[in-house]
Amino acid sequence: MQSKIKSLTESIVNTFAGMCISFIVQVLIYPILNIQVSINQNIIITFVFTVVSILRSYIIRRIFNRL
Repeated sequence: MQSKIKSLTESIVNTFAGMCISFIVQVLIYPILNIQVSINQNIIITFVFTVVSILRSYIIRRIFNRL
């Protein structure tokens, strides 16, 4: 069984990798879709989704560890 700290650490590392990929994809995709977003707005969007993703991943992992 994984400890709570290890679960959180894994969730953060995994999500950070996803955050970097997401930011790059958004920078590439938004102009193609003609969505006007500044770099600062893109950083905020990425940050919000990253926090939600960390929480989601941690909660799901804890539920599965409990089962």
